[in-house]
Amino acid sequence: MKIITLFNHKGGVCKTTTTYHLGWKLSEKGKRVLLIDADSQCNLTLSVIGEDNYEQFITDNPLNNIKSCLSYAWESKPELIPVADCVKIKDKDNLFLLPGNFDITELEVQLGISFQLGFSTMKNLPGSFYYLFKKTVEKLNIDYVLIDLNPSLSAINQDIIVSSDYFIIPASPDYFSQMAIKSIARILPNWEKWAKQARIYFKDSTYPLPNHTPKFLGYTINDFNIRNGVPATAFQEIISRIDSTITNELIPSLETENMLLPNEKYNSGYCLAKISTFNTLQAKYQTYGIPVFALSDEQLASTGIVLEQQREQKNNFDTIFSDFADKVLILTSSNE
Repeated sequence: MKIITLFNHKGGVCKTTTTYHLGWKLSEKGKRVLLIDADSQCNLTLSVIGEDNYEQFITDNPLNNIKSCLSYAWESKPELIPVADCVKIKDKDNLFLLPGNFDITELEVQLGISFQLGFSTMKNLPGSFYYLFKKTVEKLNIDYVLIDLNPSLSAINQDIIVSSDYFIIPASPDYFSQMAIKSIARILPNWEKWAKQARIYFKDSTYPLPNHTPKFLGYTINDFNIRNGVPATAFQEIISRIDSTITNELIPSLETENMLLPNEKYNSGYCLAKISTFNTLQAKYQTYGIPVFALSDEQLASTGIVLEQQREQKNNFDTIFSDFADKVLILTSSNE
């Protein structure tokens, strides 16, 4: 299995949308994919299940979400963490969702305390996320796990990042994304420094942390306007600054803790995809809960030139996400 986490502690950078579209496209390329909603806002879960159906789903499936499964470790139950019956997404046979829970932040305090490496009574907490992911993967024979995190520097995010094989940083073309990347350049190496000690300290626990260092796959630029097929000038300027920040600040920082792939993997640069705003397709995506490139003409519900424009947009996004997925497949083919 390959666990990829999409992380940025700045909100509004299309983490959930990117997770869903990338996961769907990987499944179209023949991979068995599990999407995990670790965001307390549950936007990924709501996209799949639908806002109107979520409350009934939780009522009918009280144990089939990330928090309910992890509660076995938090409440020190004698049984091991169970594997949830994940949701098959839109009847696809190779795309699944481990639903989120609005109350997952209730786990934060105990998890943060367990990070102090001195509370032996809580030693099973840090590795519990990885155990749940691993057992779910084994049950469903999953190739790729994509995890959607909330926009914060929480203990949960830290734990999931250091339990991942890879991570992607979605960003938007604005000043605050650039500042967030500067912050991430300081924070991620510190998380990995902690993990190097924690992997040893928790190795004899019921749920040990995985013994590997997460690697940076690259970043995406999301939600910008285009002119003549390229980002508008105002956006292109900040995109260039973000790329410079990635290259000159994030990369050297990650290198100190061995959080990079071999240099030759980055021959085409660190940007995995530039994904413009969905415009009118955004509303259709939210209504039907399927990626914009999978919308049918009936779902587009347009005619004439508007339909032709939407078809063109849809095809462009299909190409973008197909290329994105291909890059991910190549980058994760081997760490050697």
